[in-house]
Amino acid sequence: MPVSLRKIEETAPALVSLYKSAGVSLRKHGLDGERAAVYLVMDYSGSMRPYYNDGSVQALADRVLGLSAHLDDDGRVPVVFFSTDVDAETEMELAGHEGRIGRIVAGLGHMGKTSYHLAMDAVIDHYLDSGATAPALVVFQTDGGPINKLAAERYLCKAASLPLFWQFIGFGDPHSRQFDFLRKLDELPVPARRPVDNAGFFPAGVDPRRVPDQELYDRLVGGFPAWLAAARAAGIIRA
Repeated sequence: MPVSLRKIEETAPALVSLYKSAGVSLRKHGLDGERAAVYLVMDYSGSMRPYYNDGSVQALADRVLGLSAHLDDDGRVPVVFFSTDVDAETEMELAGHEGRIGRIVAGLGHMGKTSYHLAMDAVIDHYLDSGATAPALVVFQTDGGPINKLAAERYLCKAASLPLFWQFIGFGDPHSRQFDFLRKLDELPVPARRPVDNAGFFPAGVDPRRVPDQELYDRLVGGFPAWLAAARAAGIIRA
C-alpha cells in the first residue's frame, strides 16, 4: 500500500502539495496503484556546488520523496551521492526530510569528477541485496557526461536485464553539449545493445527549482509505463 495522505500530513506536512501533484501524474500515466522501489542518485562533482548551495538538490530530493510515497510503502528513498567515486550511500525519510541534503553533504569530503558507473553499481547491488521483486525507478541526477563513457554504457546495458528503469535528469543549459552523452544513452539500440529500453533523459534547465511540480513529475514518470510493459513482456519483471 502507498503511504497515506494522512501520514504525509502528520510526518511531512511540507510535502503534501508534492504528494498530491505526484498522484496526478501517476494517474495520468496509468500508474495509479503501481508498486515500485524508488532510488535517487545525486551528482556530487565540483560543478554541482551551485545547485547544492541554492537548494536545487534538496528540492529534487523532496519531489522524489513525494513520488516515492505513492509507489512504495516505507516512506524511505535510498540515496547515492557520487563524484569520482561513490561518496555516500544513505537514505531520505519523510520525517526529517527538510534540510537532509545539507546535513549529508556536510559530512562529505572533496567534490570530485563525474563517474556514473560506480553509482550505478551501488544501486544495482542495493537492489539485488534487498531481495526486492518489485520494479524500481532510479532517478539519476547529473550536470554532465561521465569521465568514463564506455563504463557507463556497459553498466546501463548490463542493468537492462534487471527490473531497473533509469530516469536521468540533467541540471544545466539544455542546449549545451554537456548532455550529448545522456541523449546517446537514452537512444542505445534495442535489442542490439540491450533487451529493452531501460532509460530516459530530460534536462531540467539552469534553475531546476523553477520547473513546475506537475511538469517535473510528468517527465520523471513519462517513460516508466512503456518500460514496465516491455520488461514484463521480456520476463524481466516477473508477475
